[in-house]
Amino acid sequence: MSVLVDKNTRLVVQGITGSAGGFHTRQCMEYGTNVVAGVTPGKGGQKFDDKVPVFDTVAEARAQTGCNVSMIFVPAAGAADSILEAVDADVELVVCITEGIPVMDMMRVKAQMAGTKSRLIGPNCPGIITPGAA
Repeated sequence: MSVLVDKNTRLVVQGITGSAGGFHTRQCMEYGTNVVAGVTPGKGGQKFDDKVPVFDTVAEARAQTGCNVSMIFVPAAGAADSILEAVDADVELVVCITEGIPVMDMMRVKAQMAGTKSRLIGPNCPGIITPGAA
């Protein structure tokens, strides 16, 4: 089995300013995960907990921080678009925590991910961890 997250992980959190995104981002940071950016449209320029820069798009976050893993905490209605936004920005690993995403939305995601370098864990997953590493 491959190690998907490690000391080289540079995490962007999509939905970082929401309650679930904020809570789990703090948990990740306490564990030692390198959270380099957050994305919430319309909130670019802010800082999450006075530490993590927030961008309007994943493409902006990737260009500024080199993030290579995305963790998604957005409502089900927007989750598929958030996944595809990360894929379009060439994020290597996308972890979608969101549950209840419509099946047809995920079929669209699967079709559009074909041939990309991105991998998807989820949706409706508890996340991913490598003990002692990230």
